[in-house]
Amino acid sequence: MLDDPLFILVAVATLAVLVILMIGIGGFARGGDFNRKHANRIMRYRIYAQAIAVVLILAFVFFRGMGG
Repeated sequence: MLDDPLFILVAVATLAVLVILMIGIGGFARGGDFNRKHANRIMRYRIYAQAIAVVLILAFVFFRGMGG
């Protein structure tokens, strides 16, 4: 499975969502000026990355389910 480029793309997209989520949680936990300035932007980035990851996962399941 590691030689499948679509699987690697799905894994990278999922890890990107995790990294963005951790940055958001860290900023929320720390609070202060960083959280006030960047919380909404980080949340938007996470939503975009998550949408892309879901589409890639669905594409992976669809194409691999067809035997491709």
